[in-house]
Amino acid sequence: MWSPARSFLRSAVRLLPPRSRAAGCMWCRHISVKPGGLKPKTVPPRYLGQPSPFTHPHLIKHGEVTPGITQTEYELRRQKLALLIEAHADKLGPSASSGNHVVIVLSHPTRYMTNDIPYPFHQNQDFLYLTGFMEPDSALVLYGRARPDQAILFVPRRDPGRELWDGPRAGKDGAAALTGIERVHSTEELGLVLNSLKGTQLWYDASQPAHSRLHQAHVLPMLEAGPVPRSLRPLVHSLRAIKSPAEVSLMQEAGRITAQAFRRTMALSQGDVDESVLFAKFDFENRIHGANFLAYPPVVAGGNRANTLHYINNNQIIKDGEMVLLDGGCEYFGYVSDITRTWPVNGRFSPAQTELYEAVLEVQRSCLSLCSPGVSLDHIYSTMLALLGRQLKRLGILKAGTSDADALKAARRYCPHHVGHYLGMDVHDTPELSRSQPLQPGMVITIEPGLYICEDNDQAPEHFRGLGVRIEDDVVIREKGGPLILSCAAPKTIADVERTCEMG
Repeated sequence: MWSPARSFLRSAVRLLPPRSRAAGCMWCRHISVKPGGLKPKTVPPRYLGQPSPFTHPHLIKHGEVTPGITQTEYELRRQKLALLIEAHADKLGPSASSGNHVVIVLSHPTRYMTNDIPYPFHQNQDFLYLTGFMEPDSALVLYGRARPDQAILFVPRRDPGRELWDGPRAGKDGAAALTGIERVHSTEELGLVLNSLKGTQLWYDASQPAHSRLHQAHVLPMLEAGPVPRSLRPLVHSLRAIKSPAEVSLMQEAGRITAQAFRRTMALSQGDVDESVLFAKFDFENRIHGANFLAYPPVVAGGNRANTLHYINNNQIIKDGEMVLLDGGCEYFGYVSDITRTWPVNGRFSPAQTELYEAVLEVQRSCLSLCSPGVSLDHIYSTMLALLGRQLKRLGILKAGTSDADALKAARRYCPHHVGHYLGMDVHDTPELSRSQPLQPGMVITIEPGLYICEDNDQAPEHFRGLGVRIEDDVVIREKGGPLILSCAAPKTIADVERTCEMG
């Protein structure tokens, strides 16, 4: 028995919706997860469709598929998914538990901004999580009786004509050597292989296919003739929610890079400044220090624009004396950061800015102290609202005699978003998971309280009008030692922020 895998799977099953959980007795059985006798192959000495130990020895070690993640870890993920499916099938009856299970996960296609100009490719995270393969027009199939633990990878055929325009492809030999998946076919064989497997239990997300062309050409004929598929996404997301040490290391680096970008961007703030300049500086500092790209369009909102939660125009002048709210993060080899800081562009907080900022910071610190196993994001959110309600009364935005119920309603108005979300391969990661689930060791979340007071709010004291403050950190839940703050190097106290701004 490989006990870490068993512990991991216990955690993953607890994250599943009740309807997706198997009977409790599943853990009475002997569970064994063994890397399937990987036979390392030499990666072809040529450029593939993604970094390899041959072309990028400074990034990828032999045995790794993507930086920091080994072939063994990717196979363990597939084995854990197979075990979850087996456990789930047990409660469906003998025909399901003994049936031939087939799992289908499609890559993303290349998407085009116009005619033949593609957007930068971004892989389907579920496919990437299970394979590490970064090329479009690919697919993973898992199959097996009772437990679908046999893998087949489908990849684009090598085509010198297309590679002249689009760049090199791994091909079957490169994909097999890089991923460690021994059985690799060309993508055009997907439908033929699916028909040959004769699955009686199909696991596939048909309502929102990741790749519409592959779905139409290869999967839909099987769906029309075969069993109704069961959704795979909740199972994969329950695994993705709990990060391995290797994943946490990648997220630590993403947090470190973004925190440094915040420091350098704050140092650029000198009086009047264009939001687009801060955007460019932030983007540059992330990329120059190792990020692949930004994780999402950042919010760079000066003055009253900070009260527009998803303001991404980033094209106006921030005046001397105003604050800027910057919500940004980077992606580092498949894992992201998501950090928010608010600071005055002239480097000095005014008395009103100080009051509002300290109120949000105090609430944020209290919420961070709650980040421990067994507590849910929804519980932290309820606590945040109660604390914000007290701060609103202390600041004089609400009357001192306001009831707790009315203070909670006001807190929802002045902070109309949740306290946080799951974080990982995506910014709003694993959306299949409820925020009412108890947090578990290895989960990563954000904590981001805010207060937003629009300039036309005549209910608030005049000196607070037009101010918006949010403070957001990335947090790893740990069994012992308290939460690990991945964004701790980003200046947060007023003293640290002002000191950083002076460094410009």
